[in-house]
Amino acid sequence: MVLEKREVRRVKLSLRHLAGGSSDETLFSLALPALSAGITAGLCLLVIEIAFGTFIFSGTLAPYSSQGIGLILFGNFAACLLIALIGGYRGTIAGLSPLFVPVMATIAATMNTDAQALFVTTACALIISAVATGTCCLLVGQFRLANMLRFIPYPVAGGFVAGIGGVVCLAALSLMGAGPGWRGAALLEPTVLWTWFPGVAYGVLLYGAVRRWGNPVILPASILLAIAAYHLALSALGISGAEARADGLLLVSTAKGSLWPALWPSDFAHVDWSAIIGQIPNMMILILIALICVIVDVAGLEAAVGEDMEWNREFRAMGLASIIAGFGGGTAATIIVSASIRSKIFRATTRLTGVIAACVVGVALLFGDGILELVPTAFVGGMLVFAGLVMLDQGLVKTRERLPRPEYAIILLIFVVIIFFGLLEGVGAGMAATMVFFAVRLSQADTIASHFTAREHRSNKFRPVPDRAILLAEGDRVQAYKLQGYIFFGSVSALADRLRKSLDGPSRPTCLIIDFSDVSGFDFSAVSVVARFVQRANAAGVRVVLSGLSEKLRFSLEKNIDPSVFSELWLESNADHSLERCEDLIIETWKAGVATMEQHASLLEHTVDDIEHYLERQVRFEDLIETLRPWLVPRNYATEDIIAGPDIQSEGLLLLLSGRASVYDSAGLRLHQCGPGDVIWPSNPAAATETTIVADESCSTMLLTPNSRRWMEKHEQGLAIELYQYLLAEHFRTEAEENTPAEEGSGD
Repeated sequence: MVLEKREVRRVKLSLRHLAGGSSDETLFSLALPALSAGITAGLCLLVIEIAFGTFIFSGTLAPYSSQGIGLILFGNFAACLLIALIGGYRGTIAGLSPLFVPVMATIAATMNTDAQALFVTTACALIISAVATGTCCLLVGQFRLANMLRFIPYPVAGGFVAGIGGVVCLAALSLMGAGPGWRGAALLEPTVLWTWFPGVAYGVLLYGAVRRWGNPVILPASILLAIAAYHLALSALGISGAEARADGLLLVSTAKGSLWPALWPSDFAHVDWSAIIGQIPNMMILILIALICVIVDVAGLEAAVGEDMEWNREFRAMGLASIIAGFGGGTAATIIVSASIRSKIFRATTRLTGVIAACVVGVALLFGDGILELVPTAFVGGMLVFAGLVMLDQGLVKTRERLPRPEYAIILLIFVVIIFFGLLEGVGAGMAATMVFFAVRLSQADTIASHFTAREHRSNKFRPVPDRAILLAEGDRVQAYKLQGYIFFGSVSALADRLRKSLDGPSRPTCLIIDFSDVSGFDFSAVSVVARFVQRANAAGVRVVLSGLSEKLRFSLEKNIDPSVFSELWLESNADHSLERCEDLIIETWKAGVATMEQHASLLEHTVDDIEHYLERQVRFEDLIETLRPWLVPRNYATEDIIAGPDIQSEGLLLLLSGRASVYDSAGLRLHQCGPGDVIWPSNPAAATETTIVADESCSTMLLTPNSRRWMEKHEQGLAIELYQYLLAEHFRTEAEENTPAEEGSGD
């Protein structure tokens, strides 16, 4: 008795885990929504998949339509069950996507073999496609390549969906007897009208009702009502079931017993492998469409349910499901977004929902051969019309207001090409149009992020007052261009014009900096333009400095610039070092005697006030050091010693007596340079940006420890106030100097 209770408890826990609930939730509260949503989804899938199977296995394959439907339903059953169990989103419903149907129908219609081997060869081609599709998806998920496939342009995906929707609608009309040969009044003849109008009316009304009210019960309820109404109409007209099937008004079962398995091992002896080889292009298209479907479906489900999904996991689940479906004699399948969303509406986001939906399909697969004979042919066409209208709505109608006109035009282009020429041609035309559109848009982006001179934006190196005055007067002789984005043949012409104007202007620069730090990529056209400009600038006597070069770009330029010219280039790691080097050249040239007496006099006139302020600051600093000397401890640092940083234990506040020290951020970029009279603050672990201070030359400092500072605050308050006044003044002075270049600089 105890053992039986344990077994019952274990079964309940297993069911609760399958339902995705916690131990506090009752099994009934979890199972009831899953049962409702699962049965609803299963019935909808069953009818829609029957419609798809009837269309795919029509024409010369019509005598095998029941076996073909069995092939489709088993793929649906296997995919729905496995994805429900191993997929990332609980409540996922899977089945044959409408996007697969036209390609599968093309494979069936163009299979070139004799009548005896036709069905077996077609089924084998679809099974191989399912296994190949599953293998590709499994590899994508296993090697985490999903992100590489997510870059399909939205207009291409939208146009593809719209084109498939149009093809499905036309196929539905053809299936119901309104083929391309029927025109105008011929479609309205009573005998013809009865074959297609009920299905079209049902599909249009169902689409309108779902779009208007959006209630998940509409679809399954309409299925039952439509089939019942059709049979009542046949009964009222005195048409028996046998007569209706003979006249093509009801489906005719071609299977004996269950719908699965559709193939037996002995059937493979009749496979025409040469015909399958001839279908490889169509099979490759089917695999490509399957990959696109997974991307579109996962993205759509992710947006609809408001949850981030693990794409690689979904690819693995889809791949495993398609492989097992193929080896079991079924076709490929993928996530059905609309049915999966209903799981959330029913509050049935559990794995049990998908399992129940799969069971509904499985029951029909094993015992439902007689169900096919109850389905009206017009109803099958109506379901195809409904599916096609949904895709047209998603691809054409809903995107019209959201997309800019050029991108919406790409959707229309793909739609028209697919309708009149084919799927592959439509996708190819869309990709070509998208690339042209992308190239045009990218060429309009300015590759020059900013243009400035050394007068407007100085390096972070500490400069004495006279040197700063020289740069203020002569800084226009250094011009810098900071580039950005991807530079290619479409955008490089504008860059070439700007660079050319800098050489042809009235005041030719002494130095010209081109910074590539923010360049994400380039093509050979960009390399060629930069190489020609460097050689022209060198011939004009302009010193060219290139900064932030990637190793690939440096190698490409070296191969395209004359070696003697390349050897004279200055290559720096970043724009700050480039500016520093150009500033040094300008200052050295000015001091070497190039400047006139008038310029020397003007320099002295403009620097008098700055020199006076600098001397006053130095006197104040030296007086402060003398006053604080009893509480200060000398600290000396050699060149390249780390003075302060996140890994250095801080001893206190450092006052720099002599030497130079640079402050670097975590990326190694110099923020500014400290000189005599500057304060080196202790490293703050809570700061947003970690900084490291390195001695550029031998530095002599005085250390004020926290204990000494606290003693001064308690016993020498006047001295502490004098210290804090100096520190506060230094803080605002440094902040002003750091902000000055940004305020004075000009960006194009």
